[in-house]
Amino acid sequence: MTPEAPDSLPFIRTENGLITSELALVPNQADMTVLRYDPDLIAAYYRTRSLSVWRRTFGIFLPFLFFAVRLWWDRFTGNSLKNQQKQAIHLREMLTNLGPAFIKIGQALSTRPDLVPPTYLEELTKLQDQLPPFPNEVAFQFIREELGKTPDQIYDELSPLPIAAASLGQVYKAKLKTGETVAVKVQRPGLAQSIALDMFILRRLAGWVMKNVKRVKSDLVAIADELATRIFEEMDYTQEGRNAERFQDLYGHLPEIYVPKIYWEFTGRRVLTMEWITGMKLTQLDAIRDQGIDATHLIDVGVQCSLRQLLEHGFFHADPHPGNLLAMPDGRLAYLDFGMMSQVEPYQRYGLIEAIVHLVNRDFEGLAQDYVNLGFLSPTMDLTPIVPAFAEVFNEALGASVAEINIKSITDKLSALMYEYPFQVPAFFALIIRSLVTLEGIAINVDPEFKVLSKAYPYVSKRLLTDPAPELRASLRDLLFKDGSFRWNRLENLLKNARDNSDYNLDQALDQATDYLFSDRGEFIRANLVNEIVKAIDSLSQSAWRNLSYGFRERVGLAVERPPLPPENQATLDHLKRVWNILRETRGFNQTKILSLIPRLLAKPETQQMGQQIVSDFTQRLAARLIREVLLKDELNQRSTVQPSAALTVVR
Repeated sequence: MTPEAPDSLPFIRTENGLITSELALVPNQADMTVLRYDPDLIAAYYRTRSLSVWRRTFGIFLPFLFFAVRLWWDRFTGNSLKNQQKQAIHLREMLTNLGPAFIKIGQALSTRPDLVPPTYLEELTKLQDQLPPFPNEVAFQFIREELGKTPDQIYDELSPLPIAAASLGQVYKAKLKTGETVAVKVQRPGLAQSIALDMFILRRLAGWVMKNVKRVKSDLVAIADELATRIFEEMDYTQEGRNAERFQDLYGHLPEIYVPKIYWEFTGRRVLTMEWITGMKLTQLDAIRDQGIDATHLIDVGVQCSLRQLLEHGFFHADPHPGNLLAMPDGRLAYLDFGMMSQVEPYQRYGLIEAIVHLVNRDFEGLAQDYVNLGFLSPTMDLTPIVPAFAEVFNEALGASVAEINIKSITDKLSALMYEYPFQVPAFFALIIRSLVTLEGIAINVDPEFKVLSKAYPYVSKRLLTDPAPELRASLRDLLFKDGSFRWNRLENLLKNARDNSDYNLDQALDQATDYLFSDRGEFIRANLVNEIVKAIDSLSQSAWRNLSYGFRERVGLAVERPPLPPENQATLDHLKRVWNILRETRGFNQTKILSLIPRLLAKPETQQMGQQIVSDFTQRLAARLIREVLLKDELNQRSTVQPSAALTVVR
């Protein structure tokens, strides 16, 4: 049996700029030919094929209309609950028949127990790896065409049937001649044309909505193009292999993350051979618990890895559904399927971190500016009405603490806000939201109380305290100082959260903080730090003097009460004690190392300048207190004794 003819398309652009037919790619050309999505070429191809376009459009519209009518009728007759299982099966079958693009929509919905009823959830979960397979003969022909050998020449063993069938391909379990157990993924026939036609229709629909629905201000066409670009990349298994190796280089060193090996000798554009991974889906909670594995901990591992992907290196897995995340028997989390990946640029990564900081700390002016920097709002827009709108939306969504933050609630609130103001959703952000919402859906299924953003803040705190990037240094400065006053509670919050991050290094944080403090960019902090040190010394000196005075009076028999410190001084002492206790409870704390910093700091000319300023400011404080408490006090006492006698004279 031969593969279907629709696999040969004239609009597939290769990496070297040529337009070629898919079936024209022979094995020795595979390294230089990579699928690239080109909406102009696809549009030019389908403009002359209106019949095919309209047939497919009705083929999409009519099943959804029929399904909506079925749901309405069940609700009208009171049979919604009775027929729910039947309708869920019908929805799964409908999405399967509509093809890969709609299967991916169903996969995304299958991770949202907060949106989809359990009966539908169970059925949609089958879309991850329980789709109808295509014939072995087609798969084996693709193997021969891509690898130049028959399956029995390559594999010592090959499962007689696929062990899983997904939206873009199906997987066989095999053993190489050299003994390694591997997974062999073979692409579905006719895939390129099916995806291209659906994306052409979706792109035209997006353009029509943007033109005719005035309330929609986002560039839906750009978002559709971004999604199509990723799907086209996913159809090239050599690109997936390169993605897997890059993912391994960036994140494979993490102790609880595992990335399977790619066997390049047996990989082509439509065939991928990779290491076989034994594991359980994160949704198979009973099986995971039977292995003695904490599923909630693995979710946390996945969240921390996702944060590194989005905010540290920018190369992230855009399709983390349960079928692509496996709990291995040894407790590690294995990532699979690296076809749909995306990239976040450095300015976008720093912008996201700053937005999280401003969101958690309810700095809505800063958050509005973050939205400008990230491309959601125009730089020329007046942000005055946006700030109170943010305050109204996020104060309700955030709840009482960081632990209450929920990505779904925030995105829902933002969606409503974007109808009222001229927001534009950048194309890159659509995949980020899809990834985070999918991950949160998996987490909710494992632990209904799990909050992705509350788990994210320790990582963000660690980055703020340790990352030397100018953008984050500025964010840290803005976070800790307001109107020339140091905000101790923010420092305590950062230190507490950073302490909870597994790879937070206190020594590194102290070294980087010291380097930044004595750089040109740290001049502002040095000036404010002088004021805080003077206040701290003043508090300590007053506390010591009061204790000494109290002790002396107690010894000579004068019954006095220990005088309290002024509230401002007492608050400073309390903050210092709490910060010191947080540091002591942090992994890697070493008092000797901290004390060893002192000689190095004292040798810096900036320290000497700070010391002179501290002595000068502290002396002025002492002089002011002496005048206030000794000279002015005597004068006030004299006035208080004179004024009553004068009053008596007047009365007489």
